[in-house]
Amino acid sequence: MRALRRPVGLTGLALLALVLAAAAFGPVLWGERATAVDTANLLAGPSAEHWIGTDNLGRDLFARVLVAARLSILLALAATAISMVLGFLLGAAPMLAGRRIGRLITAAVNVLVAFPGLLLVLFFAVVFGVGARGAALAVGLAGAPAFARLCHTLIAGVSERDYVAAARIAGVGRVRMLLRHVLPNIAEPVIVYATMAAGAVLLTFAGLSFLGLGVQAPDYDWGKLMQDGLNGIYVHPLAALGPGIAVVLAGLAFNLTGEAFAAGPRRTHVLPGGGRSAPAAAPAANTVLSADDLTVTIPGPNGPIHAVRGVTFTVGDGEAVGVVGESGSGKSVTALAVAGLLEPPIRVEAGHLVVAGEDLLAPGAHRRLGTALAVVFQDPMTTFNPAHRVGPQLAEVSRFHQGMGRKAAFARAVDRLRAVRIGDPARRARQYPFEFSGGMRQRAMIGMGLMGDPRLIVADEPTTALDVTVQRQVLELLADVRRDTGAALLLISHDVSVVTDVCDRVLVMYAGRVVEELPAKDLRALARHPYTRALVAAVPDMDTDLDRPLAVIPGLPVDPVDVPAGCAFAPRCPLADDHCRTVAPPLLDGVACHKAGEAP
Repeated sequence: MRALRRPVGLTGLALLALVLAAAAFGPVLWGERATAVDTANLLAGPSAEHWIGTDNLGRDLFARVLVAARLSILLALAATAISMVLGFLLGAAPMLAGRRIGRLITAAVNVLVAFPGLLLVLFFAVVFGVGARGAALAVGLAGAPAFARLCHTLIAGVSERDYVAAARIAGVGRVRMLLRHVLPNIAEPVIVYATMAAGAVLLTFAGLSFLGLGVQAPDYDWGKLMQDGLNGIYVHPLAALGPGIAVVLAGLAFNLTGEAFAAGPRRTHVLPGGGRSAPAAAPAANTVLSADDLTVTIPGPNGPIHAVRGVTFTVGDGEAVGVVGESGSGKSVTALAVAGLLEPPIRVEAGHLVVAGEDLLAPGAHRRLGTALAVVFQDPMTTFNPAHRVGPQLAEVSRFHQGMGRKAAFARAVDRLRAVRIGDPARRARQYPFEFSGGMRQRAMIGMGLMGDPRLIVADEPTTALDVTVQRQVLELLADVRRDTGAALLLISHDVSVVTDVCDRVLVMYAGRVVEELPAKDLRALARHPYTRALVAAVPDMDTDLDRPLAVIPGLPVDPVDVPAGCAFAPRCPLADDHCRTVAPPLLDGVACHKAGEAP
């Protein structure tokens, strides 16, 4: 363990081991000595026989301090456990109870965090009454808001990961998603925080017992012993200082241990909503995806942002359609809308949005769609849950959607890994995602999509993070999957060369709109929109003159917050005139441009 290599960690763990040993064996080894009354040695000072003296009944104080370790530690751990469980539930409220109720619970937690912890402890101690049980509940409840704040922050970060989005697409329930995909990935910082918090809880318990609100006679903990020794502190100081030193050492043990694990380099595995649904014409029988007037609106600080503006397109059975454009053109948002990964307050509206005959704007549509829709995410380093092995993550799809048993689903996962050309799939299925290379993770993600029988694969820039060689392998794999399964492919990419090689048809997007639609084979030679031709020209090839500057598109992409009234590309277009700047061109004959086909 790395913590043992540092003095702080070694000291903390050694002290913690001594404290836990005293709690475990103290009552067994020194129980009789701690209760033996010796009237000849009342309030005796330190001696060889009684190291820190005796109390008013002649009982050995050192033995009583050791015996009191068990109750003190147990109460501290019980209160910490109450804080952890309640704090986790409160922190997970937005995921478990929904955004509206979760927002109210989070607001209440923020108010409680603002109160001093000691005031909350005293308040709950009065509510639950004096005694060990009341004190444990009081300290546990008072510590819950801090745990809730921590858990809320950690869960909010993990819930944005792609593997959580994949689980949401698969229809995994909230509780299962929380326990399987979220909790394992936040457990380490929560445990570290709990270890450090246990030291503070121990001090709080000692303070309650010292004030008479905690453990009551005949039971005793370290705080009770300090209270008993307070009256004679000037003539017999060790009677009160002895248990006080024990409290400090135990609290130090917990804090140093937590500090060692928190400060040390921990192992991290960096891995790869509803709107209106108006009646519209039904898509053709051989159409697997049909979107009509698709609009995505995102709330902004100065008003709504229209990320996708009236996109209409179809994808036929077995067809590969590419969507290209610069960053911010609306490509990925369109893919997320099709995948059902945009939640309120983002609004997804369309005349219709249908995949495999299922209206995706209807409640529960993606659950009913099942494995007919597969998604390959952009970044293979965040594709899988780092806390689980690859095979069980693939098998979860078949277990949830196809009702397979554990063994059958795992065998299916091994077969799918073999199908996507991963060597020794049985061994690889038992490995964690961080043991895979980037290309292997991306192929495994495609294998996850093949666990069912997908009719449509949405690939959101699946080769962006890969080198050229691995990129080619992944693209060939997608082509093979289409050939073998007959699935259609919606490929999102900023690379014109990729879609030219892989796709049958290309949609070019700019500022949230489709500005041109044409066959992929005609992209380089027959493009009519100035933006499409600029994209093609900006891609160097073997015939590019290296003595001349590389072609670029002048200016910057349009800000979606401030889209101009006319053609959004007009400020960057060499052909634009006043008509272009004031009138937005409609999409006619596959191109949205007033100057379509004119030479630049």
